[in-house]
Amino acid sequence: MVKIAIWCRHQETSIIGMGPNIPWHISSDFKRFKRITQNKALLVGQTTYESFPNRTLPNRKIYILSFDKDYKVSDPQNHMLIPLESVADIQEELYISGGASIYKLMMDKSMPDFIVDSAYMGQIDPSFKGEPVTISRSIELMHQNYQKITDDFILDNINTTIWAKKGHPVDEKILEHLKNAIYNF
Repeated sequence: MVKIAIWCRHQETSIIGMGPNIPWHISSDFKRFKRITQNKALLVGQTTYESFPNRTLPNRKIYILSFDKDYKVSDPQNHMLIPLESVADIQEELYISGGASIYKLMMDKSMPDFIVDSAYMGQIDPSFKGEPVTISRSIELMHQNYQKITDDFILDNINTTIWAKKGHPVDEKILEHLKNAIYNF
């Protein structure tokens, strides 16, 4: 299984949310995420899952990690609650899509093959209230264990780059998919 982490963080603070909300709204960021993950399998935590409109994203299989073993998903045919130890059994490309605890867990334990690092360079909307949610540790691990393999691509104040694990072969098919989804609007 190839694992791809995909996030959009604030460039200066590595904040990905204020409570359950993303403290910026950039249409092209949502469109990029959709292009990258369309018809793919996602791994998310319960809070991230609940932040999706109607607790779903069309044309995606969603695996949800939750401490609540009785948690009910909105689409049992395409959404599955799985225990952490079962993640290694997933055979398809897996797009790790948040939140912060899921990124940290995957970066600490199973190191994704690729990271799509999107860094928002603007200001955090002060109207969003809640505890800042950061992925600072994941960014540190990215800089230690990965190498940037694409040029910066800046659109709507978001700088997106792709990183790959140092010393590991790059799956060219997946890299091509990621590049096409990022660069071809």
